[in-house]
Amino acid sequence: MTLCLLLAALAALAALSVKTLLLRRSAREIAKALDERLSRETNALIDIPSRDGAMRELAKGLNDQLAELRAQRRRFAQGDREIKEAVAALAHDLRTPLTAMSGYLSLLEAEPLTDGARRYAAALRAHTNDMSRLSEELFLYAAQVSGRPLAAENVDLRRALEDCLIAFSAQIEARGIAPDIRLPDSPVPRTLDGEALSRVLGNIVSNAVKYSDGDLRVTLTEAGEMTFSNRASALSGVDVGKLFDRFTTVYTGRDATGLGLAIARRLTERMGGAIGADYAGGELRIRVRFPAEAGK
Repeated sequence: MTLCLLLAALAALAALSVKTLLLRRSAREIAKALDERLSRETNALIDIPSRDGAMRELAKGLNDQLAELRAQRRRFAQGDREIKEAVAALAHDLRTPLTAMSGYLSLLEAEPLTDGARRYAAALRAHTNDMSRLSEELFLYAAQVSGRPLAAENVDLRRALEDCLIAFSAQIEARGIAPDIRLPDSPVPRTLDGEALSRVLGNIVSNAVKYSDGDLRVTLTEAGEMTFSNRASALSGVDVGKLFDRFTTVYTGRDATGLGLAIARRLTERMGGAIGADYAGGELRIRVRFPAEAGK
């Protein structure tokens, strides 16, 4: 009798061990399948060979949740596209009335005005220019985040940087800055989107001129790394850490939208480059690097 009880206990223990092993295997299969379906977009369901009712009920519940998650993702993606398209359309539509305002303002400025009226016209001109710049940057940002395909052109980083500095020469001279420019003797060829590269460099130089204490150093290496350095006592390490965030503007740049460097980072990364900033000893340094394989 005792032997029979012992054998029955051993059999029950063996059955329990087998059941536990099967449940553990089913749990691992469910965990692996869930991880695969969360990491990529797929309509495949979680299916396990186990016949255990509790495990199959768990798989069914997870499948229901995955279906709801996929539906939410689709709604989010659709809403995100609609918002971006609406922002781009709104920014585009703002151009027409702003152009008309600027035209009428030019006519007003050509008329004989009192000193007070001329001051008001100057203030109106400044605000009109701010609105034009804001609408332009909003349009550009919406266009870039929407994933507009970039071109693959043969460009010379040295030539692009020279053209950018020439374009900003008036603003640089107006700030009394004598830039220290160091470029390699030979071209630095890359395969990039020329228009996007011009926008990146322009936004960086504009930022450097805006915050500079009166100096600007620009270097380019044969490896495709550009560095823009200037003393910027009005900034702090916290400010610099937020320079590439959308709509972030420190108090020294009240005419900015906070989109310039966000656009520069977005375009740089889309072209396979890297961009970053650091701040030490009162000096702001922005580094941009386009390796040889960038853009390909």
